[in-house]
Amino acid sequence: MAAKKGTGLLMVWCDVPEDQEDEFNRWYNGEHIAEILTVPGVLSAARYEAVVNGPKHLACYELDSPAAVLGDGFTKRTKSKWSETMGPTLIGTNFFNPLYEMIYPYSLTDEVANSGIAPALHVGRLAIPADRATEWNDWYDTIFVPNFETVPGIIRGRRYKTVRGEEPAYSVVYELENEMASRSPEWEAQITANPRNAEMMGLISHGYGSPSIYKKTFEL
Repeated sequence: MAAKKGTGLLMVWCDVPEDQEDEFNRWYNGEHIAEILTVPGVLSAARYEAVVNGPKHLACYELDSPAAVLGDGFTKRTKSKWSETMGPTLIGTNFFNPLYEMIYPYSLTDEVANSGIAPALHVGRLAIPADRATEWNDWYDTIFVPNFETVPGIIRGRRYKTVRGEEPAYSVVYELENEMASRSPEWEAQITANPRNAEMMGLISHGYGSPSIYKKTFEL
């Protein structure tokens, strides 16, 4: 079975003008996703729309490793004439496309590698003081994510370090069974469930639109 996820993730966010949205979606769904999936090391992809916060449009590309989009296979891929006039870099606002490397789980398990793309995502893009990073990361890995993973409807949480892009240093991506899973009383209860949470959460500065919830709209 071919892996569907690796240790890299490319996330592309943007808003687009309302009068160009139909064409943007036709281009993305009819051409662009399939084009990117021809790049070696790009394992799977899906598009999402914002349910809470934004930007409205999000495309997620699961990568064997971050190197998949850093080499010639990605930068020199064949592009259509349509791509010369359409795309998030051309018509998008609030555009950012950080490239991430997974830092939690600490290694790629078969369960993660072979899992499908989630119906919904809860995404946090987080900056913290550098001098607290070791303590904060330990708390996030051993307390915060595992506790949220006990909430009904939460498939798993994965954490990432930004390797390209003017982004907060960290991102967390919770895979959800549906877009309501992280708006439940059980989720809310975990925010204050551990005595360390208040102090560690107080260190966080969020990136634009974070935290956000997205619902899947397209997958080949």
